[in-house]
Amino acid sequence: MSDIKSVGVLGGGLMGSGIAQVAAATGHETLVREVSPEIIARVRGGIEQSLAKLVEKGKLGAADRDAAFERLRYTTVTADLRSCDIIVEAVTEDLAIKNALWKELDALCGPATIFASNTSSLTIAAMAAVTARADRFVGLHFFNPVPLMPLVEVVRTARTSDQTVARASAFARSLGKEAVTTQDHSGFIVNRLLVPYLLDAIRAVEQGLASVPDIDKAMRLGCGHPMGPLTLLDFVGLDTTHKIAEIMFAEYREPRFAPPPLLKRMVLAGMYGKKSGRGFYDYSANPPVVSNLELSPTH
Repeated sequence: MSDIKSVGVLGGGLMGSGIAQVAAATGHETLVREVSPEIIARVRGGIEQSLAKLVEKGKLGAADRDAAFERLRYTTVTADLRSCDIIVEAVTEDLAIKNALWKELDALCGPATIFASNTSSLTIAAMAAVTARADRFVGLHFFNPVPLMPLVEVVRTARTSDQTVARASAFARSLGKEAVTTQDHSGFIVNRLLVPYLLDAIRAVEQGLASVPDIDKAMRLGCGHPMGPLTLLDFVGLDTTHKIAEIMFAEYREPRFAPPPLLKRMVLAGMYGKKSGRGFYDYSANPPVVSNLELSPTH
């Protein structure tokens, strides 16, 4: 049973809006902070559309959808989150931006408030260090799409208290998620294992090992994966993967985490995957077709 009733969400992007939606749908008073009314309008519209789809599919009742709407509020003022039981940060993977927000909130929030970051690659200790509540600072790494993916990684630093880990884990379970606990190493469990696999798939394309569709088909049929690595890269976002790989390579200095040249060239060419319409596959066609990857070398 979780003692956390009110949830603050910093950032209403893909991950933040998903976290806010799930929190509100599971009975938590939820306040989303974004930087402008225009962005808030988009976030609200996206959450409403997502909840409507769940109702259409029979996974959520109309009354439950309406109750979730009632629990959701929005603000452009960071200080409005001061009374929340937990604040989950889901802004861009930029340590300076995150830490500026944590410093501001640390001075405003009461001692019982837990700080949690949804970072996928930065270390939690690097954020906790700028606050006076390192014992109440934890990672809560959700997975995309948040309303559907059942896992949350609960990340503890050397200074995170047992009580905070227990409260954060209970909160994750109250959202209907399964919680696993991991130590504070860049990438945690899933990305520590997944990112090198994805980067190796790109290297296989670079080396001409096989075609893009055959690499995907081999991993789907040979390993039972729901989608191949190159399709998954398009869904995650090649720009996102590139940034995560750079952060992890800077942390570990191991070649397996280094972004391959092909990934860099695709990102520079604006080929981010499904969200930009083109990555390893071209999504302007239905069904998608393989992209032409004859890119000019970067200098």
